[in-house]
This record gives sequence, structure tokens and C-alpha cells, in this order.
Amino acid sequence: MSARILVIDDLEANRRLLEAKLSGEYYEVITATRGEEGVQRAKREKLDLILLDVMMPGIDGFETCRRLKAQAETRHVPVIIVTALDDRDSKVRALQAGAEDFLTKPIDDIELMARVKSLLGLKIVIDELRAREASGKRLGVIEDGPDPLERHRLRAGNVLLIDDNASQLKRMRAALGVEHRVTELGDSGALDAGPPDLAIVAVSTKGFDGLRIIARMRSSEPTRHLPILAIVDSGDRERALRALELGAHDIITRPVDDEELAARARTLMRRKRYMDALRQRLDHSLELAITDQLTGLYNRRFLFTQLGPLVQRSQCGGDVVSVMTLDIDHFKRCNDAFGHDVGDAVLQEFAARLGSNVRPNDFACRMGGEEFVVIMPNTTGDVACHAAERVRRQMCASPFNVPGPPHPLEITVSIGVACSEDGEESAETLLKRADEALYEAKRAGRNRVVGKAAERAA
Repeated sequence: MSARILVIDDLEANRRLLEAKLSGEYYEVITATRGEEGVQRAKREKLDLILLDVMMPGIDGFETCRRLKAQAETRHVPVIIVTALDDRDSKVRALQAGAEDFLTKPIDDIELMARVKSLLGLKIVIDELRAREASGKRLGVIEDGPDPLERHRLRAGNVLLIDDNASQLKRMRAALGVEHRVTELGDSGALDAGPPDLAIVAVSTKGFDGLRIIARMRSSEPTRHLPILAIVDSGDRERALRALELGAHDIITRPVDDEELAARARTLMRRKRYMDALRQRLDHSLELAITDQLTGLYNRRFLFTQLGPLVQRSQCGGDVVSVMTLDIDHFKRCNDAFGHDVGDAVLQEFAARLGSNVRPNDFACRMGGEEFVVIMPNTTGDVACHAAERVRRQMCASPFNVPGPPHPLEITVSIGVACSEDGEESAETLLKRADEALYEAKRAGRNRVVGKAAERAA
């Protein structure tokens, strides 16, 4: 995994040492000698990670980190503060400034690379989500909005503790309970608290294998994206590195410092909420891209993206596919008599009845206006005609009670059915045959189903 890493340090020896170590792992290294210069370079360059010294002339590393996290161009880039300071206050200040991690000089090469690879892995996921979001904005399917990283910065979260040390559990509950809802594995109220936003797993325990729990969490779908903070014994370098390799996002050593624990938990949950928000926005944008906004059914774009491959598969010896096209009878009269608001309400009620009378594997779509299409995979023409007749009866079984008109409206529908046949055929020709059947239904008096393709498929 290659990446571009910025090293900010005022001492040339330190810069050269880090550059040599990182270049040896085939990372591209950029350097800066002061905090102000680093902030500007980070703004101009496309970076994947920043290694930042604390003691520098001008603005120190803490202030540099705060400025990096305040810039829209750099707030998503992970920061590791690297310093000779090893006291508790410095760690907490680094995390409170927005740094993702903290390393103490002299730097252990293996620990450095483990931290770098862990954060770069997260950066890749964030970059992919942000790239998809940017593409959605360019296509107009995602609206501009506030940065999720800012919106979720101070929210309380659900923390799950996995440890067998009773005294340590009590301390962690007290430290985290001020801001968050804290549960332990096996608590009766764990399910009521909702899904966790963070799991804190003790690695060195007598009752269970913490490393195995981390591995299982990382491989299980429900917890794959859950941030994990591993607790390791001070000096247990081997287990700390192993926890990072297995997927822990961060580690903290015993004895656990309350303020450091709270700061690390806050950082991990903020990042998780940001990634969750990006995924939700992408899911929502995808839904908008394929959904008709008035009726909630699939739209024309979705119709052709699904129908084309199904027809092509049918022509190559796969399962047949049928379509029914539906048109509300005399819909123009409804609009002219009562207005477009009533017409929209009729379309919404029609879509609700249609959606509740097709199978789960069928696709109910709105083509436009009062015309609808249902794609029916693995369905022969005669079965499709029976389904269309059921839909027709449901539409006229009871009047449409919509606001506006002085009485409920009697609504009927004409339906044409076509089934894919042997020979050259496309989604367009299949829909055209269904349309021809629909027009025949209308010419024959409306409120009926016509499906000539059913006879050929039988």
C-alpha cells in the first residue's frame, strides 16, 4: 500500500530519519520544517498521513494539529504526533487537538509501521466514500450539506466494554459514563442501549482471548465497521502490534488513564460517525437516483438498468422475464376535474396498491405520468397475466378515498403483458410489445388485461 506522507519537524536529523524509514517501505515522503509551512503544504498537497513533531519554533505541534483539523482540505487526513514527550498530559493534549495517534521518541520501527498501516487503511475507506459522494454531487443526486465530521463532533455514543477485570471495568465506566452510555458484554440492558459506537477490548485476560474477539469482530458483518480500542499491558509490544494487525483501530496501555481513555474514545467515535454519515448519504443518494419521488416506486432509470440484463440473460438460455405495463384509465379527466394535487394523490394511492400486490422479487416502476411498469423475473406470460388480473381487480375493488373530491373516486386500470421470447429481443422491444397489448386493452373498452405474449410463451 503506497501513500504520500508529510513529515513536519524542525530538526533535520529527525526528518531524515523518518524519511528513510518510510521511504524504505515505499511511501512517498514530503517534509516541512515548521508548523506554518506544514499547514500550507498539507493544504496544497494530496496527502494520506501526517507525522507531526510537538516542539517546534513558531506554532507547536498541538496548534498545528488544530489548524490542520480546522481546514476543510486537511481535516480528513490522519495525524500522528511524534515527540519526545511521554507524559500523560501531552498524550491527552494531542488527542484533544484532533490527532489520531501519538508516538514517543525513540520511535520503534515496527510500532511506527503498524500505526501507519492502520491509519492508512482507514484513510483509504474514507477517501473512497468521499470520492463517491463527490461523484454523486456532480451528477446532482447528492445535495450539498454540512460536513458530517462537524455535525457529529460532540454527540454521545454507546460504548461496549469487554474485560474480565472488575476494578478496571468500574473505572472505565466512571470515566466514560460522563459523556456516553456504557455497557458491558452480557449486561441485560446492552440491547436497550442500541448498537455500539465503540468496543473496548482487553487483550490480556484470564477468561477469554481478546485477540480472537478482535479478529471475530473484524470478520463479522454487523461489527466490521465498529471501531475497536484494545487495552494491552504496558510493555507488551507483541500483543499491541498483533491487536493492530488484527484490526484494532487504536491501543491504550494499562494502567488506563481516565482522560486519555476518554480522548481516544471520543476520537474513534467521531471518526465512526463521520464514516457512517458518508455511507448513509451515499445510500440515500442511490435511493434518490433510482426512486420516483412522488410514488416511492422505482423510476425509469432503474427500469432499464434492471430489464436490459434480464432480457439479455433470457436470450442466452436463462429464465424468461415478463413485463406488465399499466395505465390509469381516464386519468386526464381526474386532473381536469379536480386539479393536479388530487391527481398526485391518486397516483400515490395507485402506487401503494400496486406495490402491495406484486411479489417481493418483482420490480414496480413508474415510467412517467400515469403509466407504470412491473418487471417480473422468472415469470412466464400466463403467470404474468394472472398477476396482472389480480392487480386490476385490486384497483377497482374499492374507490380511491383521496382528499379534495366530494366523493371517493372510481379508478380502473388497463394492463398489457409481454413475455421475453426466443430470438433477438431487447428491453425496448419487449416493452413495445407490452405497450401494444396495453393499447389493445384500451381499444377494447379499458379496465382489462391483454397479454398476447402469454399465448406464445405457453
